[in-house]
Amino acid sequence: MTTRIVYSSGPDGDGSPKENKPASQSLPAKQQTAYLRRETKGRGGKTVTVITNLTLSETDRKAMATALKKVCGTGGAVKDADIEIQGDHREKIGEYLKGLGYKVKFAGG
Repeated sequence: MTTRIVYSSGPDGDGSPKENKPASQSLPAKQQTAYLRRETKGRGGKTVTVITNLTLSETDRKAMATALKKVCGTGGAVKDADIEIQGDHREKIGEYLKGLGYKVKFAGG
């Protein structure tokens, strides 16, 4: 019987980075900084606002995405630990998150 050695570069041994996994428990808003960036790459030229670095539980992340979609009046999705909102709505989202007590940083151009 031979033993196979399997290599994985991820910290948990499953090949995925730890920071991209959704949290099981949410941190208070005052302890978090949300990063907002605009992306168009790989989306057929369409613009998407991506909110990253939020430590939220699965249900809180979905509720936040729903609230942001209502604020912007557009669609969106939750992908891994990120929230994607269709269109360039960084200013609206930034003001909304600041009102909730989050620190907001604009990333990228």
